[in-house]
Amino acid sequence: MQKKYIPFAVFFVILLVFLAHFGARLALAVPAVTYAEEAKNEQKEVYLTFDDGPSTKVTNRILDILKEENVKATFFIVSDRAYGRNEVLRRIAAEGHTLGVHSKTHDYSKMYASDEAFFQDIDACADVIQKITGVTPKVYRFPGGGMQYRKRLTPLVEQKGYQVVSWNAVCGDEEIAGASADTLVETSLKTSAGKRRVVLLCHDSAHHQATAEALPRIIAGFREQGYVFCAY
Repeated sequence: MQKKYIPFAVFFVILLVFLAHFGARLALAVPAVTYAEEAKNEQKEVYLTFDDGPSTKVTNRILDILKEENVKATFFIVSDRAYGRNEVLRRIAAEGHTLGVHSKTHDYSKMYASDEAFFQDIDACADVIQKITGVTPKVYRFPGGGMQYRKRLTPLVEQKGYQVVSWNAVCGDEEIAGASADTLVETSLKTSAGKRRVVLLCHDSAHHQATAEALPRIIAGFREQGYVFCAY
């Protein structure tokens, strides 16, 4: 090798060593997406949500099942139905479930009569939950879905500090008159099919005994499909 090329060769070798050393360090410094993280990102989740309670027999039976199955759920409360059922409301909170605002009366003609009436309804329900359980609710569900009001009112509800929760699957306990427990299990899994994140609408008011009967099999069905149970 001619002497005049030696400095260039030395410089090239030093450059390669530098790049090898610091390139490796740089690679270590950049967080990589691991298979575990990819799996987590693809994790299937199901949120069991119960509207229109509390009732005494149905809500307590649902709570018994959730406790046996080690599942947490979200209960959207109608506060006028909580009177005389304070212990049921306290049990929901004590067992680690989420309490949400649904309505004071669940009377659409009253609560949707004006914006003032709407927010008075929310505040009244939240106040009962807080006074009975000590929990300040942070989630809200529009009674009846509030389809004609949601777009305009949702930002205002969020300004009050609530997360508005809808649903994308149903068990059918309101949609199918007189539905049996078998039908509720089938409907839950059918309406949630193919969804990575399921928010399942159920009800725990007094006439929904079939919902409580179906719940163990609904939970089993989601577990068989690899879902993880979540609450808000």
